[in-house]
Amino acid sequence: MKLIALGLNHLTAPVSLREQVAFDEDAAGAALRELAQEPGIEEAMILSTCNRTELYVSVTADAENVPQEWLSRHHRLTPGKLDEFLYRHDDEAAVRHMFRVATGLDSMVLGEPQILGQVKEAYQQAREANALKTPMDRLLQHTFAVAKRVRTDTRIGAHTVSVAFTAVRLAERVFTDLRQACVLLIGAGDTIELAVRHLAEKQVRRLIVANRTLENAQELASRHGGYAIALHDLPQHLAEADIVIASTAARQPVLTRAIVEKAMAARRRKPMFMVDIAVPRDIEPSVGELDDVYLYGIDDLRQVVDDNRRSRETAAREADAIIDLQVERYMSWRRALTIRNPAVDLRLHAESYRDQVLEKARAMIARGKSPDEALSFLANTLTNKLLHHPSARLREATLNGDHDLLHAAGRLYGLDETTETNEE
Repeated sequence: MKLIALGLNHLTAPVSLREQVAFDEDAAGAALRELAQEPGIEEAMILSTCNRTELYVSVTADAENVPQEWLSRHHRLTPGKLDEFLYRHDDEAAVRHMFRVATGLDSMVLGEPQILGQVKEAYQQAREANALKTPMDRLLQHTFAVAKRVRTDTRIGAHTVSVAFTAVRLAERVFTDLRQACVLLIGAGDTIELAVRHLAEKQVRRLIVANRTLENAQELASRHGGYAIALHDLPQHLAEADIVIASTAARQPVLTRAIVEKAMAARRRKPMFMVDIAVPRDIEPSVGELDDVYLYGIDDLRQVVDDNRRSRETAAREADAIIDLQVERYMSWRRALTIRNPAVDLRLHAESYRDQVLEKARAMIARGKSPDEALSFLANTLTNKLLHHPSARLREATLNGDHDLLHAAGRLYGLDETTETNEE
């Protein structure tokens, strides 16, 4: 069985393509069950975030191309469209990639903590879809342990940074004093919640949280002194915002060019700074063409991110060293699955002998033999049967001077320990 990690991310594909292959939360479960039923797919997990879409699969030898073919077919893409943007890692390289993803070493923001939670959500979704078996389940448990150790043993998590923090940092460069700004946040997920926390620390003048489910927006806004609105009320409130940060799971833009044009007219050329960190995008790209609108997408955050990356490179090297060791440990366990354990065969043989001899002993009693005679027969016969083959091999080893086998037999049967105990 081959383990494959297949996907694309912020380094290999533009956001315009990433949004085409993204899986939203509502559809991901059904898509996963569909993937798991493909011929040759033994296990499957889908990880889809704003910066990556990845399939982790265990496949039979004749199904190595099935995951890529399924990904294109599922999203109704032209055959071959993804070829130049996809990366693929097999077996040991796939394990290493999963460890690096979960620890934030493969993220745009080096060491960002959110990705681990997203991997855990993907794992839970795969379990609920019954798409995992022991090997990949064990891999995910090992992944979480590795991520925890990297966080504990290195400084990769020092001065925690996230995409949300980076968006706020970028806004701060445009608006020197955020205390004078009104900020509109669209969405109520983890990314937006992190952004709200950072903005509250900056003491922004006003916070507005918009979400499809008004109750979720109210809950988040109330914790930070903000105001909540429903998503369909965005056009009425957009003109109030100096800064807009959007991150929803919508499949279509929630802010169109027409909506933003009306808001800008109401603002009378007062600039608006917008950050769209959703994939698929929440704001129509053509909005960036409007006068006095400064629109940044997820890929535009890279310049801000580079400063953080340089400060964490030493910690990243330490994390990679930990990962290399843990990859080998997992692969050793996985390789052991393909080796037949002789202890299983030994026990099966012993149980077979036991059943045969026990049946004969019962037959002796049925014919009128005494229980003592039957028990004596059972004990002697079973001992002889169990020791016949090992004894023959050891006599042969003694005649041939095969000391390795003799020592191994001593260790196997605990004879060395018995000798040491008697000497004491």
